[in-house]
Amino acid sequence: MSAHFPIDKLDPFTYKATIKAKKQKKSQGSSHYRNQIGTELQALAQLKDTPPGEQQELFIKKLQQCHAVFDFMDPVSDLKSKEVKRACLNELVDYITATRGVLAEPVYPEIVKMIGCNIFRTLPPSDNPEFDPEEDDPTLEASWPHIQIIYEFFLRFLESPDFQPSLAKKFIDQRFVLHLLELFDSEDPRERDFLKTVLHRIYGKFLGLRAFIRKQINNIFLRFIYETESFNGVGELLEILGSIINGFALPLKVEHKQFLTKVLIPLHKTKTLSLYHAQLAYCVVQFMEKDAGLTESVVKSLLKYWPKTCSQKEVMFLGEIEEILDVIEPTQFQKVMGLLFRQISKCVSSPHFQVAERALYYWNNEYVMSLIEENSNAVLPIMFPSLYRISKEHWNQTIVALVYNVLKTFMEMNSKLFDELTSSYKADRQKEKKREKDREELWKKLDKLELNNKNSVKQ
Repeated sequence: MSAHFPIDKLDPFTYKATIKAKKQKKSQGSSHYRNQIGTELQALAQLKDTPPGEQQELFIKKLQQCHAVFDFMDPVSDLKSKEVKRACLNELVDYITATRGVLAEPVYPEIVKMIGCNIFRTLPPSDNPEFDPEEDDPTLEASWPHIQIIYEFFLRFLESPDFQPSLAKKFIDQRFVLHLLELFDSEDPRERDFLKTVLHRIYGKFLGLRAFIRKQINNIFLRFIYETESFNGVGELLEILGSIINGFALPLKVEHKQFLTKVLIPLHKTKTLSLYHAQLAYCVVQFMEKDAGLTESVVKSLLKYWPKTCSQKEVMFLGEIEEILDVIEPTQFQKVMGLLFRQISKCVSSPHFQVAERALYYWNNEYVMSLIEENSNAVLPIMFPSLYRISKEHWNQTIVALVYNVLKTFMEMNSKLFDELTSSYKADRQKEKKREKDREELWKKLDKLELNNKNSVKQ
């Protein structure tokens, strides 16, 4: 005898939420730091009170003192040492900001080593295995009181007028950049924001690392798209790329075009698109502005990845297409208008009012309107049936009002074609109604025949 389980009592929609509620979420997380120095840190002399000839030696000592890392998950341990280090870091920031000539060759390895000791670490696993970046609060880095000052120091170091990339390149190398890129997966948005600025400065100052940085970002994105679909720093990396793409020389290299088609376009298909879509759309539009010849392939690729069941993503795609239309050349528009407006026609007919509304807002864009007007003979026949039908049938009155405005615009744009399309649409509807009526009559005849056959068999 089979057991009967109370399946009807299990609500699959609240099951996940129940599990989340049962877990007590921590607001902070940290790697497991171990203080490598058994004794308490002692405050060293102030740099400003030291004779100039001895400042470099003291500067290096202070950098070495800051190698010590502490466990911030324990709020009461090493309090004095933590405060000594914090004060020392603040002094170092002020020193390299206000004092000229401090970045001599001997300090470069010490600075890079101190930065690496503090920020390079294995990121802790998420406290919430089902972490949803759109709904859940991020886990903040517990050791931020120290790490924040390290990042500030790193930025002042890179931006200092005395900074010499020729000396620093021995230490800020490919391995260093790889470790830096791994940190972009940090859940803490404050850290990712600093990392974004740091990596951008490194890209600008180290010409020899540029190709390597682009290649590694490319690898991160490919792994994110095709393997994990989990990486917290996609938006920040795309923001850096937006500036990089803006500086590409013309004509574009094959490598850059491949990055657009093989990486940026597939990034549209992930389920977390909303977290980085603004930055992604900006990168795509930058490519369009650089090389108008890419427009056709990009628009066709976006139509290929067009969402079928997610209206939120559909609204985002419509927004991106409008951004592309803002910079499109009239000759390129003619190549894609057929495919594009067939999709827009479907969106206008969408029962989801936000999708329909976003599509209808295209008619508020003056440049898009000028493109439609120049090509009205091609665009109107595609759009008219959907517009006319939903003007009579759509459930949302706001959409109906917008559609009437669009139809009015079309009528003013090309009244002759509008009248022809209206007559043609009404004639098609009459034919369709006649076909439906004929079909119904045919079925009635068949039902009657079947009934007669049954009666004759019985007799």
